[in-house]
Amino acid sequence: MSPQTNTPAATGTWQLGDLTVNRVGFGAMRLTGTAPFDRGVPRDREQSIGVLRRAVELGVNHIDTAAFYFSATRSANELINRALAPYPEDLVITTKVWPGRDPSGAWWWAAPEQLRGQVEENLRQLGRDHLDVVNLRVPPSRRTGSISEHFGALAELRDAGLIRHLGISNVTSGQLAEARAIAPVVCVQNPYGIGAAREDRALVQLCGELGLAFVPFFAIAGPGREAGPAPGDSEEVRAVARAHGASPAQVRLAWTLQQGPHVLAIPGTGDLGHLAQNVAAGALRLSKEEMARLTSLRPADAG
Repeated sequence: MSPQTNTPAATGTWQLGDLTVNRVGFGAMRLTGTAPFDRGVPRDREQSIGVLRRAVELGVNHIDTAAFYFSATRSANELINRALAPYPEDLVITTKVWPGRDPSGAWWWAAPEQLRGQVEENLRQLGRDHLDVVNLRVPPSRRTGSISEHFGALAELRDAGLIRHLGISNVTSGQLAEARAIAPVVCVQNPYGIGAAREDRALVQLCGELGLAFVPFFAIAGPGREAGPAPGDSEEVRAVARAHGASPAQVRLAWTLQQGPHVLAIPGTGDLGHLAQNVAAGALRLSKEEMARLTSLRPADAG
């Protein structure tokens, strides 16, 4: 599939509150090394900076990041700052809080009163005086619990002017309702892709009905999550890819985007070639038959 520019005409746009973004964005998690966080080999610094600048040249105006995206020698937020500041007026940078990592890389989870410190750390690293969108990333242990104290703390930071818009991540429909009763929510960021469970598809539909952006992560990696996609891919995905002269990753992105006009994509990469392929996937159109075939795949068959 030939490279395409990430233009509104090719990919469409959606609103994150009063901010307009092209539907194919960029995830910063893989900028720091060949594997996320403190695993793998650090990427060449200038290469990562080049990927960010090329993404903007291709029309990406939505970048997803976090202060905890760092390896021993690289910080995603610092790379974004170095590559793109002063930032283009239409660039939207989304980050997330609640998880954190100390300087040694050890993970921790913030109490509500500690979220301000995490927000301020993102501000310092990015060189901003406010954050466009902050997602409250819910820990796996709290998927069935209340998020009201943490989301309420973020709502206070929004009222204080440190945050423009709020989102939530790794949540249930019940937690979405809980958050919306406290403050406006502009996006939901959950794992989602081919092979998603029925309840996950229901949440995508609910977001569409509410006019909220649904921003899936691991749309390409699937069950591989942080480790990335498996070396092989299902025959159904490969067959659709061959029919379009595309890669399996492009098919997975196209399938995800065709779940609805409110569905965005934030594929991450540290490779210029993969970046071009990811952007081009926004213009790939799958037929109704292809969509149905891929949607019917069970999680065990979708990898």
